[in-house]
Amino acid sequence: MAFPGVPLMLLVGALARIPGSEGGKETPAHFLVQEKFECRFLNGTQQVRFLYRNFYDRQEYARFDSDLGKYVAVTEFGKVDVDAWNRDKQLLQYKKASVDRCRHDYEALQSNSVVGRRAKPTVTISPTKMDPTSPNTILFCTATDFYPVEIEVQWFKNGQPEKEGVAFGEELQNGDWTYQLQVMLETQPQRGDVYTCKVEHASLEAPITVQWEPRSSSSARSKLWTGIMGAVIGVAFLAVGLFSYLKSKKATPIQPPAVADDPLSRLQPVKNGG
Repeated sequence: MAFPGVPLMLLVGALARIPGSEGGKETPAHFLVQEKFECRFLNGTQQVRFLYRNFYDRQEYARFDSDLGKYVAVTEFGKVDVDAWNRDKQLLQYKKASVDRCRHDYEALQSNSVVGRRAKPTVTISPTKMDPTSPNTILFCTATDFYPVEIEVQWFKNGQPEKEGVAFGEELQNGDWTYQLQVMLETQPQRGDVYTCKVEHASLEAPITVQWEPRSSSSARSKLWTGIMGAVIGVAFLAVGLFSYLKSKKATPIQPPAVADDPLSRLQPVKNGG
């Protein structure tokens, strides 16, 4: 197992001699030689393996393996160099001592709380539609602020693992020894569907599960119908009240306006001759 998050690597732009250039072979105009150093640990520092890997033109051709105590050729290209390096006893002794340097680096990093550090992920689900006319919905399960980088994210639909329509993004480093990852699911949600994002990580005692239901699900529809029925009942009560009011107004007789008392109406007519 490689040391998580801390690759010990040295890149060399070019060396004085290109491997395999012996015998008057023409040197290419552009080339890249790389030397990579790796410290691999098992159970802390109980088992340490040191690899010194040699690359030419992005292809590994030879390596020193501390488990073997010597150089080995990875391709035919490196056999000449490997034979020469293995004859150099002082060089081999120096490479073998690199295991102790790996242990020293491990302890230094552990004292800085890098080795063994754990940060729990925060998990969220966010839906979106790329095309408003399409029945498909894109669900993003996002895990953020976790360490180490190894993490497992799974999508489930109604309790069953989803394989089709799943796309994994790349783990992005936040710059503070934590990472983030998005896993996408393209699907067609139906009434009653329940989607679950499950996240497993070394920092967790048990997996994190987050659920999402489409708005057209039974629970969402139930809430919608409750609101609609409440509005209908309210309108019905208003109509009944208004009808009763208008009916009572119509049943009340209209009284003629009161006439003021005329004093002349009390005068008796005068008979002739009287």
